[in-house]
Amino acid sequence: MRAIDVIRKKRDGGELSPEEIDFFIRSYTAGDIPDYQASAWLMTVLLRGMTSAEIAALTQSMLHSGSVLDLSDLPGRKVGKHSTGGVGDKTSLVIAPLVAAAGVPVPMISGRGLGHSGGTLDKLESIPGFHVNLSLAESRRVLATCGCALIGQTAEIAPADKKLYALRDVTATVESPPLICSSIMSKKLAEGIDALVLDVKTGSGAFMKTADAATALAELMVETGVRMGKKVVALITDMDQPLGNKVGNALEVEECIEVMRGGGPADLRELCLELAAWMLFLAGRVTRLDEGTRLAAELIASGAALERFREIITLQGGDARVIDDTSHLPQAQNRLPILSGSNGFVVSMQCEQVGVASLVLGGGREKKDDTIDPAVGIVVHKKAGDGVHAGEPLATLHYNSEARLNEARRMLEESYAIAPQPPVSRRPLIHRIIQGTRHVGAGK
Repeated sequence: MRAIDVIRKKRDGGELSPEEIDFFIRSYTAGDIPDYQASAWLMTVLLRGMTSAEIAALTQSMLHSGSVLDLSDLPGRKVGKHSTGGVGDKTSLVIAPLVAAAGVPVPMISGRGLGHSGGTLDKLESIPGFHVNLSLAESRRVLATCGCALIGQTAEIAPADKKLYALRDVTATVESPPLICSSIMSKKLAEGIDALVLDVKTGSGAFMKTADAATALAELMVETGVRMGKKVVALITDMDQPLGNKVGNALEVEECIEVMRGGGPADLRELCLELAAWMLFLAGRVTRLDEGTRLAAELIASGAALERFREIITLQGGDARVIDDTSHLPQAQNRLPILSGSNGFVVSMQCEQVGVASLVLGGGREKKDDTIDPAVGIVVHKKAGDGVHAGEPLATLHYNSEARLNEARRMLEESYAIAPQPPVSRRPLIHRIIQGTRHVGAGK
């Protein structure tokens, strides 16, 4: 078998066999296929697409290019969760300990933020001492102890994905849905999970701006997971404005702790309960979705979710004092309120601009090797549908450096649209739920 034959076949619109795909992925990961041939193959996939069978085969090959956690000795179904990312998207920090507190093992390999979208690992690392770079053996120990481990991708996990993604980033092939799907699913399935809940964002702050694009990606991932024998459900959720009120790493950890104390913003609480309910349902912990929602709410009300988060922080080397006193989290030195220039109603927000404004302050990366300031960010006071008076704060910038303050301020001011009348309707938080055939009949 030769690389050029695989490239030519896909270039001409042929369907690659699992053997051809596996040969190409194994050979490229081993260094036997050069970057220029892999680049050509990636471009043929972008232009020609892939069948669902090809995507499943590609995911399988990437998954088995490295280690896969074997959690078969841990009782019960293991459930993972993945979000395609957005602004203020912090649900993993709530639902992972919450679901673990219900007795469901939650292995979670997360990523870092890039561009306007925040990363779970960066949020966790804003907790002083928190260690995300655990080996698979260390991760397994934490998981066995408290039912949840929150780690980053190691060299052992899906090395084919790591190598291919770096190439996609410089060959204009990032946007290919088959490549996005196989990248996400290979990493998630390497967690050793039996079921997966996907949170696919759509809107101005999402990578998939339209509902059609988000739905197409969600359907691909659900079908791929089901083909590989997993229980999978995808929720298409709104990212036309930030989720919750706080954007920025330490600020978002603080807001998650607020939710686990029984407070926090309504939209964040609602989405956390819904995602957790699906995880509990797919795990077989509950038999109906409404039972999962009630159980999740009870675990928050009783303090069990917060105590499990405390245990995770301690086991992964972090300062668990943040649970009782969030002043132990990094704090920005300066605050600047952004005031409304008129009376009226917030009719919309350019959500991506809010995320970029936080990045400009130092809360995100423009390049992978940039250093993040965990303390900076934005607290949003007004969102779509809210009334506002002239001179009233729309949001507050938390910053440490004056250097790029004006740029962040301008971006945040321009992200708000205010009109005399309220918006006719609000977009729903959850647009649609896509289920594999195994999930029909969840009930309410």
